[in-house]
Amino acid sequence: ERESMEFDVVIVGAGPAGLSAACRLMQMANEQEQELTVCVVEKGSEVGAHILSGAVVESRALDELFPDWKERGAPLDTPVTDDELYLLKNSEKATKLPNAFIPKTMHNHGNYIVSVANLSRWLGEQAEQLGVEIFPGFAASEVLFNDDGSVKGIATGDMGVAEDGSEKDGYMPGMELHAKYTLFAEGCRGSLGKQLYQKFELDKNADAQHYGLGIKELWDIDPSKHKPGLVIHGSGWPLEGGTSGGFFMYHTENNQVTVGLIVDLNYANPYVSPFDEFQRLKHHTVLKQYLQGGKRVSYGARAIAKGGFNALPEMTFPGGLLIGCNAGTLNFAKIKGTHTAMKSGMIAAETVFEAIKDGCTGGKQLESFNTAFKASWLYEELYRSRNFGPAMHKFGPYLGGAFNFIDQNIFGGRLPITLHDDHEDYAQMRPAKEFSPIDYPKPDGVLSFDKLTSVFLSNTNHEENQPCHLKLKDSSLPLSKNLPLYAEPAQRYCPAGVYEIVENEAGESKFQINSQNCVHCKTCDIKDPSQNITWVTPEGGGGPNYPNM
Repeated sequence: ERESMEFDVVIVGAGPAGLSAACRLMQMANEQEQELTVCVVEKGSEVGAHILSGAVVESRALDELFPDWKERGAPLDTPVTDDELYLLKNSEKATKLPNAFIPKTMHNHGNYIVSVANLSRWLGEQAEQLGVEIFPGFAASEVLFNDDGSVKGIATGDMGVAEDGSEKDGYMPGMELHAKYTLFAEGCRGSLGKQLYQKFELDKNADAQHYGLGIKELWDIDPSKHKPGLVIHGSGWPLEGGTSGGFFMYHTENNQVTVGLIVDLNYANPYVSPFDEFQRLKHHTVLKQYLQGGKRVSYGARAIAKGGFNALPEMTFPGGLLIGCNAGTLNFAKIKGTHTAMKSGMIAAETVFEAIKDGCTGGKQLESFNTAFKASWLYEELYRSRNFGPAMHKFGPYLGGAFNFIDQNIFGGRLPITLHDDHEDYAQMRPAKEFSPIDYPKPDGVLSFDKLTSVFLSNTNHEENQPCHLKLKDSSLPLSKNLPLYAEPAQRYCPAGVYEIVENEAGESKFQINSQNCVHCKTCDIKDPSQNITWVTPEGGGGPNYPNM
């Protein structure tokens, strides 16, 4: 029998949303001298270990949460100094777009180039100073329910379970954490959040959520080429044939740059490999001019929820709330989700605190959250950007970009129409026979690299003798359906080499899962055309350990 602990509030996930909620809860409790117990569980080995984002951060939410964040030493050290936007024509040519023709949402002056992993570490320190208990290395693996169906809390995963399900030496059963309210801040495509969507039909009135796969590297570059504060965005080559997305390069401090590619996961061609598209992108002059002579020091990947306002679910349910990227609060028109995730956590915290202060013992659905959300700048910001993604999907990068320029720069996001894109990303994949395999260049080991070398730089590690956390509903489908119909795309959409088709000595094919490589990006859970793969949490502490990402 599992032991249990009681808290007023349990928060799942120590990212910007979860930690902002924790900080705001304790701020209010301390201000009003109300006793409150708040716990945050984090599956990464430490706070920030699993956090990966571009990132250019708007400080609006942080300004509200900690007006004195500069004095407190928040790691926002590199203000944006220059904005550049490119359209890549081919492997050599590019057009730099004038600022006058760029949607206002993509202007970055006044923002900061930030490691969101380090921002999360700093928020964790603030939370602990306020009295929050943070438990890193413990994966929330199960939602617990009361007899009336409301959320009771979560259970952490058992530690020390062997691959065959037996208990190893040092086995430790999971712990039950009970709360009046549980906030789920797992990030994009959270495994528990996915279950809550289904149980409470949270998305029944929302458009289909849309996703992108973001792949990122951190580089040390030649100091003579370093321009602190320079922000570069772009689109076009190498993504072709209906595959869309965009790239970024941010010049941070310490002669470092972050470079990455976001590939929209609604692509149709099963031969597309987002990882290999990114590797060849770095050979374009726009990026190569800075990277040449440098050294790659870290690598990672993470799915992002980019459906925006139209895809927002009901964020409240009996006993809990979804916040941050678990609910899809990222504003893709700005390519930013940190400030929106933080604000959603702060609104949730204020709602939960008032309910507990008024004597609520939990289990209720906090409709007051919806009222507060709709009265906030977060709602207004997401509403005004509601057409951005659907316009790009419906009209393509040129006409869609023109529509967004008019919508954002002339009408401020208030055009009296709302575009919708209600097609699931996984369902957009077409049969392999309609396409030709893509011959990607071999990595040169200087600017481009292979998957396994890259995964090594993500510091990914899992206990090998544990149950596989990548569950197949039907183990026969990869070979019986996905291989003949789609050339088994898991081999290519996974940016970490987790999935392989291998042949034995008799020439028989086998679908192999290298779960130790998994960087927890969740792309397989999203893009598998048969929806046959379910990502669940591995043993706590496993996965990547991102430094400065």
